[in-house]
Amino acid sequence: MADLHLRIKPGSDIDLLRAMMKVIIDEGLADKNFIAKRTEGFVELAAGLKDYSLEEAAQLTGVPAGDIARAARIYARSPASALLYSMGITQHICGTDNVKACATLALVTGQIGRPGAGVWPMRGQNNVQGNCDMGGMAEFYPGYKRASDPATLEFFKAAWRANDLPLGPGLTATEMTEAALEGSLKAMYLIGEDPVTCDANINKTKAALDNLDFLVVQEIFMTPTAMMADLVLPAAAWAEKDGSYTSMERRVQWIDQAVPPIGEAREGLWIINEIGRRLGLDLAGSSAAEVLKEINRLVPQYGGMTRDRIAQVGGLRWPCADGKHPGTDILHQERFSTPDGKARMANVQNRPAGEVTSPEYPLLLSTGRIVVQYNSGSMTRRSPSLQERDGELYVEINPQDASELGVRHGDMVKVKTVRGQTEARARITEKVKPGMVFMPFHWQGTNIITSDALDPVAKIPEYKIAACRIETMA
Repeated sequence: MADLHLRIKPGSDIDLLRAMMKVIIDEGLADKNFIAKRTEGFVELAAGLKDYSLEEAAQLTGVPAGDIARAARIYARSPASALLYSMGITQHICGTDNVKACATLALVTGQIGRPGAGVWPMRGQNNVQGNCDMGGMAEFYPGYKRASDPATLEFFKAAWRANDLPLGPGLTATEMTEAALEGSLKAMYLIGEDPVTCDANINKTKAALDNLDFLVVQEIFMTPTAMMADLVLPAAAWAEKDGSYTSMERRVQWIDQAVPPIGEAREGLWIINEIGRRLGLDLAGSSAAEVLKEINRLVPQYGGMTRDRIAQVGGLRWPCADGKHPGTDILHQERFSTPDGKARMANVQNRPAGEVTSPEYPLLLSTGRIVVQYNSGSMTRRSPSLQERDGELYVEINPQDASELGVRHGDMVKVKTVRGQTEARARITEKVKPGMVFMPFHWQGTNIITSDALDPVAKIPEYKIAACRIETMA
């Protein structure tokens, strides 16, 4: 459906974005008024791009120079350009810098803070944003209060009537894996997570979980991770509980319970409260509605997000300071969330991937989602109709590579990396470039071989690039 498809080499996102900025600056398409009033760092950015050429960018990205220039002009000249990104940007060892480059492109052109423009992280689930807002990250307490700030601890100690709270930051998920392997992390409580299927280099994850003294898994199905647990807590599914969801556009909406939980399953909130009670803690959140009231008191962005208001069609978008506030459709219209209200441009350089191809592993493996499977497949692989459409692990191979390897469409092949091997059904297709293969990440088999090299800031694995080889099976 695209007017222009930039089919880049994996890992060259920054090279492409820098080239687009170069064209925009050289051709006078930068929004000079926006830059002067609302940003810092443009002079350094322009200096960093001075000696960068479209020819160099074309070589690095595999995209013709003319297409790069055309994309830059379209983006800059449009009355409103939106930049949407997902895991193809973040799941690299330079994922944080990739995001900074996306934001900087929007700042150079003034494509932010107005209708139709902006930078949008496409979330993989319907409440990732809500989880982040409520402190579901290692460096934050709810409302993005820094966990490393003693003032944050004092605020929540008073709010929660707690004698003590831990100073952060805590450990990210990948750091927990390392800590479990080292033996410094003794127990883990997983809620709705299946790392034994979804983590990069899952053999390492299995070893880490095996090394724990105690593993608790709260789940709706007996996933591979749940099967490793010392204790499984059966949880209610989405239709069996009420509560709020926050989408990628900051839209908060309320859902009501449709049916009661089945069998021994309990709502997650009940389970957490019960564990707290048995530990001698009164968590004071007997229902989702009560928890929302606490959120209204403690998270300024959600101050006016009452149940009645977010239960209306369309809900509200934060920040919403109080009961009279209409919500905020567009962020950053007047200022950014910095002390001086100005955004900082990032003059980032690309970095090599954690793995490169070699004579032993000559193909580049990338992974991603497919339409009919969801995450670890614990739900979607229980649907016969979905399984009929895409029910087994496959690997997409370019016809040129398939011919050289002696692989035919439908053959079973072995895919090997330095971490191990898996078996998959070959699909011969032009969808992937020569020298590259693709596998969906919804199967354990894929993540036996994916790279666990990490972005140094976000600690996200480089699912998008691994060196592999393919072997036929007799």
